[in-house]
Formats: sequence, C-alpha cells, structure tokens
Amino acid sequence: MHTPADMTLWQGRVDAEEGPLARRWHDRLQALRHDAPAGIALLGFACDAGVQRNQGRTGAAEGPRTIRKALANLAWHHEGHIYDAGDVTCEGDALEAAQSELGRQVAHLLGEGHLPLVLGGGHEIAYGSFLGLAHHAERQADKPTIGIINLDAHFDLRGGRQGSSGTPFRQIAEACAANGAPFNYLVFGISEPANTEALFHRARELNVTWRGDEDCIREHLEELLDTLTFFADEVDWLYLTVCLDVLPAATAPGVSAPAARGVELMVVEALIDAAKATGKLMLADIAELNPVFDKDGITAKVAARLVWRLAR
Repeated sequence: MHTPADMTLWQGRVDAEEGPLARRWHDRLQALRHDAPAGIALLGFACDAGVQRNQGRTGAAEGPRTIRKALANLAWHHEGHIYDAGDVTCEGDALEAAQSELGRQVAHLLGEGHLPLVLGGGHEIAYGSFLGLAHHAERQADKPTIGIINLDAHFDLRGGRQGSSGTPFRQIAEACAANGAPFNYLVFGISEPANTEALFHRARELNVTWRGDEDCIREHLEELLDTLTFFADEVDWLYLTVCLDVLPAATAPGVSAPAARGVELMVVEALIDAAKATGKLMLADIAELNPVFDKDGITAKVAARLVWRLAR
C-alpha cells in the first residue's frame, strides 16, 4: 500500500536572523505533486517482513520515518527540487505485494523524470527497487543494461522458496535470467565470517564481483574507485544500494546485524561519490536502519548524512 507524505515530520530549527541562506531541509522539501518539476524524490519502504523471514532483529519498518526526522534539520547546500513521495507500507507478512508496489512507485517516479532515493526498511527493499528500474528500462526504445552496486557486509544471495532480506540479489539474478538480461552485480564490504561458503559459491556461479571488508580500506581507495569505474563503464544505468550494516557497529549500531569490522564511513562516502560521478546513477536506496536498536540516533544520523550526500 502507498500512503501520502507525512509533512509533519519535516520540522526543525529556523535561523531567521541569518537570512535566506540559512536554509535547512525542512525549509526546502515539498510533498510530491503530479505536476512537480523533475527533482529528487524520497520514497519510504516501511517494511521489515523480509528481516523477520531472515531471522533478523525487526524494527526496520520505522526506518523511513526516522531518516526523515534526522534529515529535516540538516543544512541545505543543494540545487534543484526535493520532494517527499510518501511511503510504501507492508501489511503483515505481505512482502511480495509491498515489493511489487515499491516497483510500481519507483517506475512512476523515474517516468516523471525524478531521481528516486528510497528509504528502508530491510534490504528486501532491493528487489522492489530493482523491479521498478527494470520496468522503466523496458519502456526505453533501446533497452539499457543495468549495473547494481551494493555496499554491504552480505551478498544477500540466499536460496529458499520465500523472499527475505537475505535473498534480493538472488531474486534479481533469477529475474534477469528469465528476461534474457545480464546480471551485473558488484559488492563492496563483504564480511567473510558473515557469509557461508555456499554463498561465495553462488556468487562465483553468478559472476559477481566483490571486495571484502578487509580490502575496503582507505589505503586501497584508489583501487576500489577504479573497480567501480570499470564496472560502471560496462553498463548504461546504475542502481546503488547501501546496507547500513556495511559500516562498523560503532558507526551503525542500529541495524539488524551490526558489523564486527565493517567499512569506515569515509570509504563508503567516497564510493557513493564515485557512483554519482559516473553520470549513470538512476536510483539509490538506504537499507536496514533499525531505530529500535539505535544508540543516541547515531545510525539515523549516518543514514541521513548518506541521503544528504546522494542528493547533492
């Protein structure tokens, strides 16, 4: 189900004495209208049914609301238009219906010329986001190839009859195969202790490219950026998805599976900047914020900072 934007969330400090340059996100953001000029559209995915199915810590359904509240008071240094496109909500365990609706909403936003930034929610968000981008691609005269860049401690290639937060990229691979499309998937931040050998085997079978968390360090940043750029050169469109559990637990405690090591925020931000710099970014999302387990709102602030960066 899709619900309209709750504009009461967009409140914050007003520095009237500082003049018109002292703007914050709550000053600039508007509810999305059907006739709105092209801009950046925030779309929530209020769901953690996938996390529950994956035997994780639930609470991510409150992620979109919490990210918006953390964003509201951030300083505005951006150009263009920014909108709130409301939320896709998941009723009970109706994950597949929620993912289908998310796909419809993403495709609609893309069709209207917006850049969707989807706020999660568990990483089951990825399958719904991809459905929308793939549907938009089908509408093009020359069907573009899509590349997926995932910043994540996990491959999320699990098997099983039911989809979950652990299966989205396996489901995407199956959808690509069914449509005769290539599955182009690059992951930064893979934790070897957090992924079984079965998952590494599946990643090799699917020709996934990955870099482990031990390699995703600032000393190797040039090589990481080269990997991303080479990957982007081989596709037409990019979909960037950021699972907050790629970050160290001290930076992102409010996730389903906090990372013992993780990838430092500076490296994550550099990879986000590089994806944007390709000029091919069509869609991005932030997954796995779980406010129930957050400490002092740290993870929400990090998530908001990443959205802020994506929107620049």
